Amino acid sequence: MNKVVTFGEIMLRLSPPGFLRFSQTNSFDVVYGGGESNVAVSLANFGIDVDFVSRLPQNDLGDCALMELRKRGVNTQNILRGGDRLGIYFLETGAVSRGSKVVYDRAHSSVSEIQPKMVNWKKVFEGVQWFHWTGITPAISQSAADTCLEAVKIASSLGITISTDLNYRAKLWKYGGDREAIMTELTSYCDIILGNEEDAEMHFGIQPEGLDITTQGNEVKASAFLSVCQQMMEKFPKAKKVITTLRGSISASHNTWAGVLYDGNMMYESPQYQITDIVDRVGGGDSFMGGLIYGLLTYPENDQNALNFAVAASCLKHTIKGDANLVSIAEVEKLMSGDASGRVAR
Repeated sequence: MNKVVTFGEIMLRLSPPGFLRFSQTNSFDVVYGGGESNVAVSLANFGIDVDFVSRLPQNDLGDCALMELRKRGVNTQNILRGGDRLGIYFLETGAVSRGSKVVYDRAHSSVSEIQPKMVNWKKVFEGVQWFHWTGITPAISQSAADTCLEAVKIASSLGITISTDLNYRAKLWKYGGDREAIMTELTSYCDIILGNEEDAEMHFGIQPEGLDITTQGNEVKASAFLSVCQQMMEKFPKAKKVITTLRGSISASHNTWAGVLYDGNMMYESPQYQITDIVDRVGGGDSFMGGLIYGLLTYPENDQNALNFAVAASCLKHTIKGDANLVSIAEVEKLMSGDASGRVAR
């Protein structure tokens, strides 16, 4: 049976109800989520045996985050307890021409103060086939980056497939770490690399050849990113597949959504979806990664199916309030088959 481990931070998300601005609200909706925990929830929802490794404070908020993960079927036995606080982020949901806004409050969170050797990675990786991390974890502190490097080195020595979502976050990387050097070393251990054009440029200075991405809007063409995938494989020879998500932002409420996968020889392109009334786009990339890992494990000889599953799963995530994707395999496969009617199932 396939087993996956993800490593990162789960946070408390506080959002004004509906589309209210921060200055308008007198209350906040509560959700728990984070890049790597969202991937874990997706995988558990698809029936994959998945462990989430993190560090949570020994208080009521840490307990609530733990209960949320358990409720979704994620294994939590390797989560450490300690530190003073759970990270928080505030989300103001945008609409039409007003974009969403995120404010982080995660300094000195329990995970940001994790140290190498706190996690017994050899024990964590027993019977594990796949390890996933994201660029968010090394961005929150040097010690988190060092712990992530410890994990990928051990996973690599054990022959475990390693994946990353590069996830550049402009509001993180405040502690003074050398972002390019840290991300280059970590990514060099990866077999599967997911990122968009901003991730590749900001982490590694890699740009699409002959394309100014800032002018593309909703006219994002999959073929323009072949050069990005090729440059990534040249920089990271261990990588077997490089995947790029293609989001065309017509407005905060209407996006196009697709993806490409490059295996070093062939570039696979998914169908493009029109997401015309976005409910919640936060976690869209995480749902793509969860769908991709599931797809690559389920269709190991069919990269096109794996890509199509990831794109369809993440398309449906945009209809789900909260960080995590809570759709079923049957719902994803229905959309993959071309049925986007949304008719009532009776």
